[in-house]
Amino acid sequence: MRVMIPAAVTTLLVGQAQAADLAVKVEIPRLNVAEYHRPYVAVWIEGPDQKVAANLAVWYDVKQRNDEGTKWLKDMRQWWRRTGRELKMPVDGVSGATRPAGEHELSFTEGKAPLGQLPAGDYQLVVEAAREVGGRELLRVPFQWPPKAPATQSAKGETELGSVSVSIKP
Repeated sequence: MRVMIPAAVTTLLVGQAQAADLAVKVEIPRLNVAEYHRPYVAVWIEGPDQKVAANLAVWYDVKQRNDEGTKWLKDMRQWWRRTGRELKMPVDGVSGATRPAGEHELSFTEGKAPLGQLPAGDYQLVVEAAREVGGRELLRVPFQWPPKAPATQSAKGETELGSVSVSIKP
């Protein structure tokens, strides 16, 4: 026996089975300074209460002997106070080496680490950068999860960060 399922029901069922996607773009500008160092960068999601919902990325100097690079993580002050000091570095799937100047893309899927099962609500993508012999900068980009429709939000840094955007798709 063959059962015919109306197209509207098929679309509804398929839509529910798919996981939402979150894509992040972080631009690190090339600074014209005498002594240039790649910035340490932390990318995380905060809820309306400013508590960390998910750590997405932490870029730091992983090549220094005896994990010396970790002692500078506290220079990303907001990230450090909210979650960094509680983490044992390196964090699989989250931490990695610093990145050169340019645009860097990260993508995450609902239900998979580090995004996991993010509850519905209003959130902010937070990106913080700190550079040796340089400055600090923090950007916040609001978004709603889960997305009802594709959306992109962005913010522009002034010194340590260029453009930061978050794109979400249901």
